[in-house]
Amino acid sequence: MSRSVNHVASRARRKKILKRTKGYFGKRKNVWTVAKNTWEKGQQYAYRDRKAKKRAFRSLWITRINAGVRKYGLSYSAFMGKLSKKGIELNRKTLADLAMNNPEAFKAIIDLVK
Repeated sequence: MSRSVNHVASRARRKKILKRTKGYFGKRKNVWTVAKNTWEKGQQYAYRDRKAKKRAFRSLWITRINAGVRKYGLSYSAFMGKLSKKGIELNRKTLADLAMNNPEAFKAIIDLVK
């Protein structure tokens, strides 16, 4: 008896990956093993960089807050310590946005803290 192979499923599996690698350069778009490896590596990078993006943005917010409070003679760590003592619960994203786009409101927060 001949061997039964499900060509429909295996071809569909390959087509799915090749469809996802459309637009890649060279053999990465149309050679099955190269495309599969490239796509899998891309998924690893995407997973890793979703985490790295959060770290990068937090770092950016801290830099912006620090730059904003230095104008008023405070350091970032002193400012954040005083914020928590006063019970003001604004996150770093909001504080950085205020420091960049609304300096009057940011100064009001600094005056509350001092």
